[in-house]
Amino acid sequence: MANHQLIVCIVNAGFSQNVMEAARAAGARGGSIIRGRGSANPEAEEFFNITVQPDKEVVLILVPDDIKDAVMTAVYKNSGLTTDGQGIAFSLPVERTTLD
Repeated sequence: MANHQLIVCIVNAGFSQNVMEAARAAGARGGSIIRGRGSANPEAEEFFNITVQPDKEVVLILVPDDIKDAVMTAVYKNSGLTTDGQGIAFSLPVERTTLD
């Protein structure tokens, strides 16, 4: 059974600090930021009613199971699709860490 979750948040470049501020306020201790490039076809942009900016930042945040929902909610409110960061977030179960 997973004890931790990896939260992955993809935002427009320049908005990763907003993600981390929200995550820390909800109990996360830190994260890693990776620069990336986004791509989407016109149908996806129309479906989500957004314009995809090519420069992205991917924020990886490892959290205990019991605070995952609070962190994801805080990140979405702070940097979700309806904000300038136009972020999306999802989580993945982590079976084992060196913290275990």
